[in-house]
Amino acid sequence: MNQMQQMLMRAQKIQREMKKAHDELDVKEFAVSKNGMVELVMLGNRTIKSLKIEPDALDPENVEMLQDTIILAINEANEAITAANDEIEEKITGQTGMF
Repeated sequence: MNQMQQMLMRAQKIQREMKKAHDELDVKEFAVSKNGMVELVMLGNRTIKSLKIEPDALDPENVEMLQDTIILAINEANEAITAANDEIEEKITGQTGMF
């Protein structure tokens, strides 16, 4: 087997491993709780599975705080998913930023 064939086989193996890992990540749950007011569960495919808002957080005088808290929870979950994805890619390829 020549070097080009070996490289192709390695690339195909990496591609299969990445697909399997990403499929597993897509259904993994990432839970975030902000100040006990908002609980968010996001799947690895970035679909929001659930959002719970404590009744005490529903202050008509301070809607902006609740909005900001929800945004922070979503951003934190997205960051955790990105970090998990980066970890998968680094583990499989042995380097960051390859794909």
